[in-house]
Amino acid sequence: MKFTVSWLKDHLETDASLEEIVNRLTMIGLEVEGVSNRAERLAPFTIAKVIDAGPHPNADRLKVLTVDAGEGKPLQIVCGAPNARKGLVGVLGRPGDYVPGIDITLSVGKIRAVESFGMMCSERELELSDAHEGIIDLPEDAPVGQSYASWAGLDDPVIEIGLTPNRPDCTGVHGIARDLAAAGLGKLKDSGAKQVRGTFPCPTGVTLEFGDTKPLCKAFALRLVKGVSNGPSPKWMQDRLVAIGLRPINTLVDITNYMTFDRGRPLHVFDAAKVNGDLVVRRGRSGESIEGLNGKSYEVDDTICVIADDNAVESLGGILGGELSGCTEETTDVLIESALWDEDGIAATGRKLGVNTDARYRFERGVDPDFMLPGLEMATQMVLDLCGGEPSEIVQAGTVPESAKVIDFPYAEVKRLSGIEATTAEINLTLKALGFWISGAGDTVKVAAPSWRPDIEGKADLVEEVVRILGLDRVPVTPLPRGRTVASRILTTGQIRRSKARRALAARGMNEAVTWSFISKSHADHFGGGQAELMLANPISADMSHMRPSLLPGLLSAAQRNADRGYPDVALFEVGQIFGGDAPEDQKMVASGIRRGTARLEGSGRHWAGAANAVTVFDAKADALAALSAIGAPADKLMVFRDAPGHFHPGRSGAFKLGPKNTLAVFGELHPRTLMELDISGPVIGFEIYLDALPEPKAKATRSKGKLLASDLMPVRRDFAFVVNTSVEAETLLKAARGADKALISEVTLFDVYQGKGIDPDQKSVAIDVLLQPVKKTLTDEEIDAVSKKVVASVEKATGGTLRG
Repeated sequence: MKFTVSWLKDHLETDASLEEIVNRLTMIGLEVEGVSNRAERLAPFTIAKVIDAGPHPNADRLKVLTVDAGEGKPLQIVCGAPNARKGLVGVLGRPGDYVPGIDITLSVGKIRAVESFGMMCSERELELSDAHEGIIDLPEDAPVGQSYASWAGLDDPVIEIGLTPNRPDCTGVHGIARDLAAAGLGKLKDSGAKQVRGTFPCPTGVTLEFGDTKPLCKAFALRLVKGVSNGPSPKWMQDRLVAIGLRPINTLVDITNYMTFDRGRPLHVFDAAKVNGDLVVRRGRSGESIEGLNGKSYEVDDTICVIADDNAVESLGGILGGELSGCTEETTDVLIESALWDEDGIAATGRKLGVNTDARYRFERGVDPDFMLPGLEMATQMVLDLCGGEPSEIVQAGTVPESAKVIDFPYAEVKRLSGIEATTAEINLTLKALGFWISGAGDTVKVAAPSWRPDIEGKADLVEEVVRILGLDRVPVTPLPRGRTVASRILTTGQIRRSKARRALAARGMNEAVTWSFISKSHADHFGGGQAELMLANPISADMSHMRPSLLPGLLSAAQRNADRGYPDVALFEVGQIFGGDAPEDQKMVASGIRRGTARLEGSGRHWAGAANAVTVFDAKADALAALSAIGAPADKLMVFRDAPGHFHPGRSGAFKLGPKNTLAVFGELHPRTLMELDISGPVIGFEIYLDALPEPKAKATRSKGKLLASDLMPVRRDFAFVVNTSVEAETLLKAARGADKALISEVTLFDVYQGKGIDPDQKSVAIDVLLQPVKKTLTDEEIDAVSKKVVASVEKATGGTLRG
C-alpha cells in the first residue's frame, strides 16, 4: 500500500515529521517497507525558457533552441518536439543528468552535425505520466532556473507499507490516518460522506440472480449521472495517482482509482450509452467471455461472478471491468456501481483467471460493508464536482449484511495476555479512537467492533489492538524463572540422532542436500517402492508421482546435475524420511549419502603428489560406520552381512546389523543397472542409515560419565596367519578370535590377506593382529601362550582353517 504524506494529511491533522510518521507506522503494526521521493530523482532538472527556436540546417523535423537556464549564458539544444517554440517555458536536463523515463545519462552530443548541450524533457521522460507528444509546457510565470521538482510540488514523499491480510481497513489512506490518530500522532479529520439526492429515477435496474447456489454478490447499488463532461482529471489527482504507480486515464476512471486508495472502497463506472437493458449479477455461463479493460480476453464459467446486460458480459464482478462498457472522454452518461462481493468467490476467480487488480486485493480481504452506500455517495459528489452532471436516485439489489460483533471484554485481559499495566481510561480511549463502541461499567464491558474490522473475533483481538497502539515498548521485560535443578533433556532421541548424524557426515567433508520427497514411478520401483498407495493424487509433474522409498535417487540425480555442470567429484548427504507404505509405521527416518568420482575423505581430483583414487565400497562403509558411531551404535558389536538391497552391487556392498535381523545401515557401490536406470555415470558409492532402527538408549542412573577404564600395564600384541578356504569371510574369523578370551583380548585387527605362491588356489592366508590388555598384573610367557592357543583353537573351530607355518 502506497500513499504520499500530503495525501495522508488530507485525513490527519498533524505536525509530525516524516521520520515520526514512519516510526509510528511501524510501531503500530503497519510496517514501512520504503520511503521514496521523486524530488530526489528529479533534483537536477530545472525550469528553462526557450528564447529562440530556429530550424535545424540538416533535418526538417528538428529545431535548434536557444534556452535560458537562468545562469546568464544561454544553452543550445536540439529538439524534435512539435510544440517546441520561442517563449515556451519547460524542463531542462543538462549533460550528466540521468533521465529515468528513457534510462539514459545525458551528455554533450551532435545531432545531425549540430551540438546539443542537453534536452528539453517530456512528462514520460521524467516518469510523470505517459504523455510524450511534446515537451512539458509550463506557465509563463514559472521561475526560470529554479528546481522543477520543488516548484511542481513533487517533493511529496511516498510511503509504502506492508499490510497483513487481516487489515483491510488500512488499504485506504483514511484507515491509516485513523490508526495514527489513535496512536497520538494527530487528529483524524471528519470527512464523512454527504448524501447526494437524486433528481430522477435510475433508468437502469439491477438484480441478483444466483438461484439455489451460494450468492457471489451480497449487495449491489447503482446510480446514473447524466450530462457529465469527461476528460483528463485534475493535476492534483493525477499527481497522487502517478506517485503511487497508477496511470491516469480520465476523470471518471481516475475517481474510482482514487476512491480505491483513499477509502479502500473499489468502485466501477459503466458508460450508460453502452449498456443495453438492466444489469444482472449472476454466475457466468459456459461459452461466455469478456474483453477486459487490461486488453486481455477471459473465458468464464459458473464458478465466476459476472455483471451482464441484455447483450453480453460487461464486467468480472469485483475484479475487472469490460472494454465494451468502459468510459472514454466521449462518455456523457455514467453508471456508478458500488457492491459487496463474496470474499471467497473473488479469491477463487482471481486465481483461476490469473487476474491481480487493486479491486481484487481489497475485496478478497473484505471491505467495509457499511461504507458501500456512503462510498457511492462520495464518488457521486466527486463526479459532480469534477465532471458536472445530474444524479439519479440509487437502486439497490440485495441487503448489506449485519456486521456488528459484540464481545464481552474484561479489562484484566490486557494485563494477563500482554503484561502491560494500562488503566481503564487508557484502554477505553484507545478502543474508541479506533472506532470501537463500548458499553457498560465495572471490570467487564461489552465492546462492538466497527464494520471496517472483520478481523476482530474475540477479547484477545481487543488486547492486541490496545497493545499495538499503546506500544510494545510498554511490555515489561521479565526474565524467565531459573530452576534449582539441571534441566532435563528437551530434544527427543530422534532429534538428537538426526543432529549427530548431520555433524558426523559434514565433518567427513560431505555437503548436506535437500531433495524432493517425490520421484518418478520407474525410479521408485527400482528402489523397492512404487506401490499404488504411495502415488500422489495430484503430482507436480510426471517425474514426481510417487513418495520416495529411498533418499538415494534424489542424491544421485543431484550429483549427476553437478557433474553435468563440470563438478564431477561431489559428496552429498541428506537426512529425511522415506516411505514404505501409507501406514505411520511405514515412514522411517534415514540418513543417506553418496560419493561420486574421486570425492574421498582424503581429497579429490588431481594433485602433484598423485591423482586421487576413485571411491570404493570401503569409503561408503567408513562413512556409515562413522555416522553410526556418532548416533550411539555399539561399533564393536556391529556385524557385517552381505544382504544389501538390489540397487547395490552384489559383490561390493554390505549391511551393518545388530543381530541377524536388525539392519542399522546398508552401504556399497551402486549397481551398474541402477546407474543406467537413473542415467547416472559412475563410479558412485552410497549408504543409508536407518536412524529409528537403533534401540532406544537405556536410561542412566546418573548424568555423569562412567569411570575411565585405563590400565597402567603394557599391552601385548601377537600376530597370527591362518590358511582358510576362500569362501570364509574375514568377519567370521575376526569374531572367533575376539571370543577366544574376552577378558584379555581387547582388539583384533585384520592386516593382510594373501593368495598366490605357496597357497592352494582355493585357499587364502588371513593375517590378524591380536591385542592383549592385562588388567591386574603383567602377563607371563605361559599366560600369553595359553591365550594364543585359545585364539588358534577358536579360529580353527569356526572356520576350519589352520595356522600358517
